Amino acid sequence: MAKQYGLVLHGGAGTLVKDEMTAEKERMYRSALLRALSAGEEVLKNNGDALDAVIATVKVLEQEPLFNAGVGAVMTHEGVHELDASLMEGKERKAAAVCAVRRIESPISLCRMVMDSEFVMLNGEGAEQFAKEQGVPFVSNSHFTTTLRKEQLEEAKKNNRVQLDHTDNREKYGTVGAVAIDKNGTLAAATSTGGMTNKRYGRIGDSALIGSGTWADNRNCAVSATGYGEFFIRSAVASRIASMIEYGGLSLADAGSKVINHEVGDIGGDGGVISIDKDGNIACPFNSEGMYRAWVKEGNPLTTAIFTDDAVAHE
Repeated sequence: MAKQYGLVLHGGAGTLVKDEMTAEKERMYRSALLRALSAGEEVLKNNGDALDAVIATVKVLEQEPLFNAGVGAVMTHEGVHELDASLMEGKERKAAAVCAVRRIESPISLCRMVMDSEFVMLNGEGAEQFAKEQGVPFVSNSHFTTTLRKEQLEEAKKNNRVQLDHTDNREKYGTVGAVAIDKNGTLAAATSTGGMTNKRYGRIGDSALIGSGTWADNRNCAVSATGYGEFFIRSAVASRIASMIEYGGLSLADAGSKVINHEVGDIGGDGGVISIDKDGNIACPFNSEGMYRAWVKEGNPLTTAIFTDDAVAHE
C-alpha cells in the first residue's frame, strides 16, 4: 500500500534570542529552509526515494552560508574547515559517514558513494583519497570560509574556548540535516556539519556517528540531531529514540521528548532532533531556545519554524 510522503529538515539549534531576530534575518532563514525543503519534496513528489530526497535537501543546506555545513562551516583552532556527515536508509539499514574532510564540496554526496562501497565510515585524508578515486572534484578549503566564521574563531581563540557555552548570541549549533519517508514507506536520514568553532585534536561530534546523530530504520523512525555533540554521543540519541519506539512502545513525540529533555538535558546537554516515524508522524523536540526547522507532508503546505510557537505555513 502506497504511503504519503513526508520530509523534515533542520538548520541547527542553539541560542536564538527571539527579540534579536530581525524581520530581515527571519526572512533570510525561512527562505533558505524553504529552498532546501522544496528540493527534497520535488524528489518525493516524483516518486523518488527517501534517500535521494534527504541528500537533495542537505546538499542545498550545505551551500547556504547561514548554516554550519559546507559553505559557512565553522573553523578549527588552526583556521581550517573540517567537515563531517552521515547518511542512513531504513530498508536495509545501509549507512555511511565521512569525517574531517577539507576539500569536498558536498560531504553528504560523498557519504552516498561510501554507502555503495564496502565501508561505512571514512576519515580525513583516507576519505579524500576515496573521493579522488571516485572522480569527485575537489575545492579549496577557503571555498567554505565566511567573514562571520573568521570573526567567531578570533573571538573563541581570544577567550581560549570552543564555542559551546553560548555566551555570544551569534552562536548556534548550525548543523544541518533531513529525514524523510517516501511513498514506498522507506525512511532515510542525513546529517552534515562543520563541527565546533576552535575545535582541536581532530575532534569529531555526533553528526558523523550512526546511532548518535543519524538513524533510519523502517521498523521505527528516522532521526537527525543537532546540538552539543559530546552529550548526544553519550546518550546515543538517534538510536535511543528508535529503541524507545521499538521496544518501549512510546510514540515518536514521547520518545524524542524523553531523550532530549531528560537523557540529554539531565546530563547538561542541549540541542534537538528532527524525526519521522514509519507512519509518517513528525516530531521536532528541542531543549534550546530555538531550532531552525521545516517540514512538509504530502498534500499539505511547506511549513517553517524557528522558535516554539512561530510555525508559518507557506501556501
